Amino acid sequence: MGAIEIVGLAASVSMLAGWRLYFTLAVVGLAMRTGWIDLPHQLGALDALANPWVIGIAALGALAEFFADKIAWLDSLWDGIHTVVRPIGGALLALAIVDPGDPAWQIAAFLLGGGASLMTHGVKAGTRAMVNTSPEPFSNVAISTGEDVATGGLLLLALANPVAAVVIALLIAAATLLSLVLIRRALGRIFSRAKRPSPTFDASE
Repeated sequence: MGAIEIVGLAASVSMLAGWRLYFTLAVVGLAMRTGWIDLPHQLGALDALANPWVIGIAALGALAEFFADKIAWLDSLWDGIHTVVRPIGGALLALAIVDPGDPAWQIAAFLLGGGASLMTHGVKAGTRAMVNTSPEPFSNVAISTGEDVATGGLLLLALANPVAAVVIALLIAAATLLSLVLIRRALGRIFSRAKRPSPTFDASE
């Protein structure tokens, strides 16, 4: 596997961890333990994830997140709690994928992995905060389910095909940057409307 494929794999896994950290950890650990996915050899540094206790804890976290993420405002609370957890998890995943014999390479992967996870986490949290302003619960469930499906499919594809991991990383990065711009504009419009003075009526008229 070349350097570009390794960077793509580390980036895609880190970005997906920003959406579903526990699910990502559980899938990678289970795949390593059972061998049902032909994992790249760079993931050998993640042997600790194949521990049954780690897989079990990650699976419980994924199950809790699955339900919490579909309840309005509870999902935003969950995202707020994981603002630090997801970037750290994504950084550690990226760190374990790169060549352990190159400290400079690992430091770069750790920083980029954490930044990538924080970026996707920020889009997820910002999108949910906006969706939660809607009184109906169906859009929240639909978006959460879409994230579940996208995370699972893209994660499996990235692990099975390092070349596809590069494309996935680029697509997620582009979509994330675009989403950040759209969220910023939408929040700006919401705040501007909130600051407008409410109309007053003269009782003498």
